[in-house]
Amino acid sequence: MLRPPLRLPPPFRRAASTAGPGRRLLLSTPIFYANGPPHIGHVYSALLADALHRHRGLRGAGPSRLSTGTDEHGLKIQQAAAAAGTSPPELCARISALFHQAFTQAAVSFTDFIRTSEPRHCQAVCHFWTALQERGALYKGTYEGWYCTAEEGFLPESQLTERVDAQGCTHKVSVESGHEVHWTKEENYMFKLSAFQDPLQKWLRDNPRAICPEPFYQRVLCWLGEDLPDLSISRERSRLQWGIPVPSDSTQTIYVWVDALVNYLSVLGYPETHGEWWPAAHHVVGKDILKFHAVYWPALLMAAGLSPPERIFVHSHWTVRGQKMSKSLGNVIDPFACNERYTVDGFRYFLLRQGVPERDCDYYDEKVVKVVNSELVDALGGLLNRSTAPGINPSNTYPCFSETCFPKVVDYRETEALGRAAAEDYEFVVSVASLPLRVASYFEDFQIYKALECIALCVRQTNGFFQRHRPWKLDRKDPSEKLWLDTIIHVTLECLRVYGTLLQPVIPHTADKLLSRLAVEPEERLISNLMFLPRYNGKPCPFEGRQLGPDTGILFHRLEKSSQHQIENKRL
Repeated sequence: MLRPPLRLPPPFRRAASTAGPGRRLLLSTPIFYANGPPHIGHVYSALLADALHRHRGLRGAGPSRLSTGTDEHGLKIQQAAAAAGTSPPELCARISALFHQAFTQAAVSFTDFIRTSEPRHCQAVCHFWTALQERGALYKGTYEGWYCTAEEGFLPESQLTERVDAQGCTHKVSVESGHEVHWTKEENYMFKLSAFQDPLQKWLRDNPRAICPEPFYQRVLCWLGEDLPDLSISRERSRLQWGIPVPSDSTQTIYVWVDALVNYLSVLGYPETHGEWWPAAHHVVGKDILKFHAVYWPALLMAAGLSPPERIFVHSHWTVRGQKMSKSLGNVIDPFACNERYTVDGFRYFLLRQGVPERDCDYYDEKVVKVVNSELVDALGGLLNRSTAPGINPSNTYPCFSETCFPKVVDYRETEALGRAAAEDYEFVVSVASLPLRVASYFEDFQIYKALECIALCVRQTNGFFQRHRPWKLDRKDPSEKLWLDTIIHVTLECLRVYGTLLQPVIPHTADKLLSRLAVEPEERLISNLMFLPRYNGKPCPFEGRQLGPDTGILFHRLEKSSQHQIENKRL
């Protein structure tokens, strides 16, 4: 393959400082390929981005947008439409509607839903291509190699192996995916990716938090330490009609991944209004598309004169009883069925509580039931029911806190002679007081599951506090006993208020129900001004004496065990 000599990439605009309160931020999911209906892996990506978006809004950190959508071009969709006896536009419209419905039902608070077949996106892609061309980042050359239709790309020999089919024929397949490849030779436009090896390495070394979690950052550094061949970024239009034509060359179609990645600019109004937001963008992506987002996309942006995105958050996959989801195994999990089985908040909680970005996580029905019943039904819901029960709190109010019963101390290990509170009570209060900052730190590091782990631990500690002091045994008619009884309830309700506030990004409906029961007004639900147990610190508590909200019954209904081993995707 012939190509012109390499030269240094053209300069690109470096990111202005994006630190400080009030700044804009784009949070994005990948756009999902519209060749099949959504499954729980797609929803997991969207929920991670949604939780980050909601948490940011509750912190009052500045304007933010959450974009998602569908990737609708490429050979796979062209072939899937033909196999289904329909046209690519009709197939894409149907599948895109399913994704929109799935995310809406899952309470994903997206502000933008982009479809790559939209005129605004096509115009943005053409402008981006022209910018690459004008800045000398493209050239035309003959490319030949092993092409994988399923992965929409050429694969080197090092990423291939051989497999014998049922008829005894040997085929070359991708080592990573197992998909078959075919030898292809054609004239394409090439992107000078090799010229960006040094700039990409410098970008990552200068921005060690650009890719999170850390193992994925190291993986990208390893890739950048290997040969970085130029990238074929167009396909012959005679073979691929379903895509955006290359500007001024009707014989070529723009490579689907170049087309798809530009969606992050399309939603911002590129090329007119993107400058108000870009490069303050945080992408949430699965590990299988890491190279496209952490190598190709930053290099393309640099070549077009733009800065790389600020951060790329990477997550792993969901398996089903230890097996990869696949249509052939019949174990693709339908998110619509999951929402019906576990409720929207129940399934949101499970995925975000059990999903660990650094490693694949396993789904099965019994695990969801156990997690939800243990942490939402028994621990959180049980605590609310016990602390607001008429027998414990007959006035249905937010009772007063007694500094006499629970005096502020310098060292809680020396409190045995003070008040009614024990050393372990002070230890638990300190833990809850530090919770908002710990949760914020975990969200910032894309460790949402650890944030939920901390909240669950504090909920257990609060149940221990309530159980330890047995308020149901105290005599409300005795003034001193009443002070301590009210203080126990006050502390418990304060803890519940903190948990309800912090859980809003994860289980918005349940958190709203909890906070409404505690009579916490909408304007009092921000994390930015969340203060725990103000009376303990000598400050007034606006909730003291307030009438609690109406009792709407059980906070979260118990999930019943099922003999069903999996929820199959009935929409395939």
